Amino acid sequence: MNPHTKLISSLSLLLGTTITISSNHWMMAWTGLEINTLAIIPLISKSHHPRAIEATIKYFLVQAAASTLVLFSSMTNAWSTGQWDITQLHHPTSSLLLTTAIAMKLGLVPFHFWFPEVLQGSSMTTALLLSTMMKFPPITILFLTSNSLNSTLLVTMAIASAALGGWMGLNQTQIRKILAFSSISHLGWMTIIIIYNPKLTLLTFYLYSVLTATVFLTLNTTNTLKLSTMMTSWTKTPALNTTLMLTLLSLAGLPPLTGFLPKWLIIQELTKQEMTMAAITIAMLSLLGLFFYLRLAYYSTITLPPNSTNHMKQWHTNKPANTSIAFLTSLSTLLLPLSPMILTAI
Repeated sequence: MNPHTKLISSLSLLLGTTITISSNHWMMAWTGLEINTLAIIPLISKSHHPRAIEATIKYFLVQAAASTLVLFSSMTNAWSTGQWDITQLHHPTSSLLLTTAIAMKLGLVPFHFWFPEVLQGSSMTTALLLSTMMKFPPITILFLTSNSLNSTLLVTMAIASAALGGWMGLNQTQIRKILAFSSISHLGWMTIIIIYNPKLTLLTFYLYSVLTATVFLTLNTTNTLKLSTMMTSWTKTPALNTTLMLTLLSLAGLPPLTGFLPKWLIIQELTKQEMTMAAITIAMLSLLGLFFYLRLAYYSTITLPPNSTNHMKQWHTNKPANTSIAFLTSLSTLLLPLSPMILTAI
């Protein structure tokens, strides 16, 4: 990929994200979302592989439809109330349309079909951007409009996302598809609490981004794309794969690792809001995700497959281990003792 094109796309991503998260006007927020969509397209299609081109087209069509709904929702609200302020979303139809549009942009159930396919057609670095940075502007819009959203619709979509994300990830062998369904499941946890405690949603997203960045960067370093190659990757970098196992267990939400913190706080907040059944349901559904996280952790460090694999074993990797992986791994596993300080900060 041309370095100038890569630089322009990266700067446009930062610009679009900054515009959306810092704007109070619907048109500026919509402009930032459009800049983001146009900036990520060259990064998805840079390999010129048919699967990458297919992923690019799917992503563009879904994001264009979602942006149209955002614009239609804001115009309907402005027509009814005379307000272009994001926080003044008072029209019921506009609120419903906006929830649908943001669900499409994030990949929430039932608008999740595009997300695993797009991640599978992208490189590891682009998949990381799609899983973390590209979800920040839509979550920010949900954060700003949380007082006006339909709680029943959001809770239903959140529980469905947690269920489908865990269920569909069980039978996958491609790492990027597993992480895509993991993202859908975590989005369910973020969405279910957005109305009752929006700051907790942002905290969950930040911790999820740290955990996912650690996993993607580690897999990118070891050139791992599917489970069969993951089972031999421990021979390249044993220490890195050990930390990958801990990060996957943290992503599953097991104590005493960092990933337990957001789930613990969300269940506690749902209980305070007298939504005990919703808390029990989403906690039980997280066990589905726990199964494939444990399977990934098991394959990454504990097993050695038979020698009848149809690919050559790579006994070393040409990519040097990134120093940022060590920092991100520390954050991914050791933040739970700091939870009182984190709770005070939010």
